[in-house]
Amino acid sequence: MSMGVRRRARAGAGLVLAAVLALALLPAGAAVIVLTPSGNLSQALASAADGDEIQLLAGDYRGQVGVIERRRLTLRGVGGRPVLHAEGRHAEGKAMLVLRGGDIRIENLEFRGARVPDGNGAGIRLESGRLQVVACAFFDNQNGILTSNAPDVELHVQDSEFGRAPAGTRLPHLLYVGSIARFTLLGSRFSGGRNGHLVKSRARVHEVRYNQLVDGPGGSAAYELEFPNGGLATVVGNVIGQSRDSSNPALLSFGAEGSDGRPHGLFLGNNSFINPGLRPGYFVRVHEAALRQAVPRVLQNNLFVGLGVGDATLDDLARGNFIAAPAMLQDAEGWRFALAPESWLRGRGVDPALQPRAELLPTAEFVLPAGRRRLHPPARWSPGAFQE
Repeated sequence: MSMGVRRRARAGAGLVLAAVLALALLPAGAAVIVLTPSGNLSQALASAADGDEIQLLAGDYRGQVGVIERRRLTLRGVGGRPVLHAEGRHAEGKAMLVLRGGDIRIENLEFRGARVPDGNGAGIRLESGRLQVVACAFFDNQNGILTSNAPDVELHVQDSEFGRAPAGTRLPHLLYVGSIARFTLLGSRFSGGRNGHLVKSRARVHEVRYNQLVDGPGGSAAYELEFPNGGLATVVGNVIGQSRDSSNPALLSFGAEGSDGRPHGLFLGNNSFINPGLRPGYFVRVHEAALRQAVPRVLQNNLFVGLGVGDATLDDLARGNFIAAPAMLQDAEGWRFALAPESWLRGRGVDPALQPRAELLPTAEFVLPAGRRRLHPPARWSPGAFQE
């Protein structure tokens, strides 16, 4: 068949090992559709039933776009990471994949070159429903992932890479989350922004843990992490670093565009904020005037590296937050952002387990190129994203 091979869950013989394992996890009556680079992704999406899994074998898929509506579906790359090249194609003038409704999981796929006429194209456009993105990559797209503003949408991204924002697009964002219910970002890497943001989220609840949001040499992103409408934001164990060529001195911005009356709170634990240039940065900026209310916040065990200021209080300073010079890190130019072994700041943090906000206790650390490793609690905690 041109679109691939369809097999029922009870007929697993002949599939690759990954397919056999996936079959065992499928709901009763569900099927696996195996797609090759010469197949037709749009037809596979149209034929898939609720609960099915589409497995894309490794290779280059050119001009393959499609729409998924109101289904529970998994798209998984097997035998390596398949690469989807837009090559001028798009679904509905929006994205390479447009998702409406349902519960979708996309795993081990790479999206490249998304362009649409209005300049707001995406690798994935999430309009409604729930989406999990696992171990994927998004490069050279006008937006990596873009969501709607539907209030019941959920987006969960983990262990993925975003980068290489294209020239010729006014505001390419590597990840742009609209006013949805919940956004989770875990173990992912962002670099190579251009004018837009690395991560911009208008969600009501944000959970950002164990990521590396470092624009890097050649990047020129504005904010590295922005919550323009505030919300409830928990940010733990991240490295957040701007480029010397950043178009905006703020690394993390909260509430700059005001709010719609939602609850607010900003809770930062064991993050490393890095400004590598000679221009002073604004490590954390909370726009209470725009929000027209005080914002509850806790800063705990954060490390602020380089020249910069931030919205901090005396209480924040007593919670293990420290300022450091770039030379106190192992090798910032080589992407090694932990404190040097001989640094006097090692062991100077507070014990998160003894603090009132349990969600600020780190349980993992980011690892290159993307992902997490389990963190064993140290005898004495240090400020910043890395303990080991």
